[in-house]
Amino acid sequence: MVGIRAAALYGDAPDTITAVDDAPPPKPKVELYTDGACSGNPGPGGWAYILKHSGGDGTHEQSGGETATTNNRMELISVIEGLEALGRPSVVDLYSDSQYVCKGISTWIESWKARGWKRGRNSPVKNVDLWQQIDDLRSVHEISCHWIRGHDDHPENERCDELAVAAIEQFRS
Repeated sequence: MVGIRAAALYGDAPDTITAVDDAPPPKPKVELYTDGACSGNPGPGGWAYILKHSGGDGTHEQSGGETATTNNRMELISVIEGLEALGRPSVVDLYSDSQYVCKGISTWIESWKARGWKRGRNSPVKNVDLWQQIDDLRSVHEISCHWIRGHDDHPENERCDELAVAAIEQFRS
């Protein structure tokens, strides 16, 4: 929003009007690619994300895992870790091969919240702790979720899968 400041009102200058830009700077745009993997379900699992910043700020990769988890938890943690890595509120194009992630963010989360984090038939939402973290991050970032087919030669998705699978090895007993 552009504000108008009339300097003459304050006796600082003759009858001049100065335009002042009071609008916050635009949010940076990023692409976030995520994937989770699990060896057994439950079992040791891995997650990974790739952040691509528009404007030539480069690419950032990260991965990690847990000893005993599920594939869906790893999918959600990859999203959380990627969003938390952003240094400031951003416009995020999120790419995932998980329908669970994309439908959860785009369709289900609002009805879950309205029902007190319950699904149909009053059953609790699974992984509610992670969904609540994602919901908190949705209040910071503008997120658009895009489903991509897994293992379909999408370079960033393939790389995330490699990183997530490699992370599992750290957690095998």
